[in-house]
Amino acid sequence: MTWLYVPGDRPEVVAKALDCGADVVVVDLEDAVAPDRKERALRATAELLSDPAPGTAPVHVRVNALDGPLAETEIRTLAALPGLAGLRLPKVQGPADIHRAAGWATTAAGPAAGRALAGRLATGRRARTPGAAVAPLTTGTARPARTARTARAAGPGSATATLTPAAPAPAALPATPALYALLESALGIEHAFAIATAHPALRGIALGEADLATELGVRDEAGLAWPRSRTVVAARAAGLAPPPQSVYPDVADLDGLARSCARGRALGFLGRAAIHPRQLPVIEAAHLPSPEEVEAAAEIVRAAGGEGGAQALPDGRFVDAAVVAGARRVLSLAERRG
Repeated sequence: MTWLYVPGDRPEVVAKALDCGADVVVVDLEDAVAPDRKERALRATAELLSDPAPGTAPVHVRVNALDGPLAETEIRTLAALPGLAGLRLPKVQGPADIHRAAGWATTAAGPAAGRALAGRLATGRRARTPGAAVAPLTTGTARPARTARTARAAGPGSATATLTPAAPAPAALPATPALYALLESALGIEHAFAIATAHPALRGIALGEADLATELGVRDEAGLAWPRSRTVVAARAAGLAPPPQSVYPDVADLDGLARSCARGRALGFLGRAAIHPRQLPVIEAAHLPSPEEVEAAAEIVRAAGGEGGAQALPDGRFVDAAVVAGARRVLSLAERRG
């Protein structure tokens, strides 16, 4: 429901975020971190994720752009660490980006080597020219990513790759962590369904609206209506969860946030990314069903009972199986209110 972004180069802020009530904490190595602090952010994040339970909320990491010099090292450093729950991939343009990231993840360093590599980033700066990329970690021969869609139902981490054993016991590479694609360009929107079905480790897609709006020359939310609907449809057609909304940048405008969330919910989004803890209760309240919606859903479920086919409500309305399924989803969401 709520995804809270925090800058990866500020461990004290990350520590507070882990216990602030967000459903997912996203440690950001991309936009929130200045170029000269990228290595510091990776070291701090690797240290955090060396703990299998770094906080009360699952921890995802948004890496840097996949076509840039940093993402490969970041993914190989972090993918096998026990505290990582997911990787968020920015500026995804097409399925090839997902396969590239999955390939790096399945040749990840492993927990001990990941921590060592993160530490080596600090000492390696003196041996490299300014601005040069860290050399990729070599862990063995990479295998093509699995494409079988049946692995999705097994949950995060179900897709694995193995090496042909040189010894009697097989040596297994790390499972691919859950991947989440951010669509931030016109090309990404055009490829939304292909991206959503690109790999069994792909667990969700979402919009990055700031970059998309800039590319499209959009001045207000009306210009994003089609990309938003396209993202929702692509996610649902691929069997993924409804996508969360993109961040609302004005952390002081909670009324505006609530109105924007209401519009997003009407389009089929569920939940939202946030950049400040004060936004979390507003997002949750806007995306949870109202008491009136819960009452209406309960009436539909009661009327349906255990019988199949269309059913008549006391007010004369008829409901079918799809309507009943929607009502059950409303009641399931309402359980979050306690």
